Amino acid sequence: MNLVVNVQKKLAIVIINWNSFELTRDTLMSLQKTSYQNYDCIVVDNGSQDDSANQLQNAFPNIILMRAGENKGFTGGNNIGMQFALDNGYEFIMMLNNDVEVEADFLQPLVQKLNSNQNIGAVQPLIYFHHDKNLIWNAGTTFIPFLGTCATPNYNQRDDAHAQLQVQKNIDWITGCAFMIRASVLKQVGLLKEKFFIYYEDVDLSFRIKTAGYTLAYEPSSVIYHIAGMSHKSKVKGKEGFVSPKVHFLNARNRIWFLKQHTPIWALPTVILFQAFYFFSIGFYFIFRARWQKWIAWNKGILEGLTSNVA
Repeated sequence: MNLVVNVQKKLAIVIINWNSFELTRDTLMSLQKTSYQNYDCIVVDNGSQDDSANQLQNAFPNIILMRAGENKGFTGGNNIGMQFALDNGYEFIMMLNNDVEVEADFLQPLVQKLNSNQNIGAVQPLIYFHHDKNLIWNAGTTFIPFLGTCATPNYNQRDDAHAQLQVQKNIDWITGCAFMIRASVLKQVGLLKEKFFIYYEDVDLSFRIKTAGYTLAYEPSSVIYHIAGMSHKSKVKGKEGFVSPKVHFLNARNRIWFLKQHTPIWALPTVILFQAFYFFSIGFYFIFRARWQKWIAWNKGILEGLTSNVA
């Protein structure tokens, strides 16, 4: 993977592909329509077995294709692309999901936002659902420290009654769906923690950026549309639903890992009480629905989260 490029582009966009040619193709086609062209697209193939990497290279000869050789997850795949971008002198780096459609002018506001204030470490756009382009997926985020809970206000709501969506603001964390960061800040705080694999890695990176003294911004004049759920849902409903038990294992483990890293001492009593209730409630739901594989995976995730650490 000793690729060398003569970088003259300001922005590197990193996209992960894993056995999903059609999704990644559609995202790349959407990107080609952007009015801002001062970027390179780095596609990291996570060990696909369906020849999608070769198909993408043939369909889009201008992409920088990197092959991980195995499925390194969202964290490992993005780290390959972001490390390449750091090594080759890009000023800004963006993690972008491979299941999005973007507005033609979505990049300029994000770059301008970072250029406007050196204290802004990273920025995200306004994200709608792809199947209903007036339905909000992410319009900025919050974190409730005394509960240890991440939230996305206005999720799954329609935008016609929410004028506040068009207000620029600082937010508590940025979704990995569309996460643009200064390369200098990424060098300072480090890449994604690969042990997360997927889930909470974006929140952890966001918190490390804030700990380093930077703010996180939401830029509503930048708009994209997210299919959502493609990384963890099966196309066919099984005995235990569409979502794999492994998803629940990772969510339980990573949630605990994140809280162990970022919960302030003063919040420990209320966080422990609330999270105990949360974990018990999800476990009870699996029992009630007779989702035994999910219940086992959930409890394994809790155990691993409590007995090990992400770093």
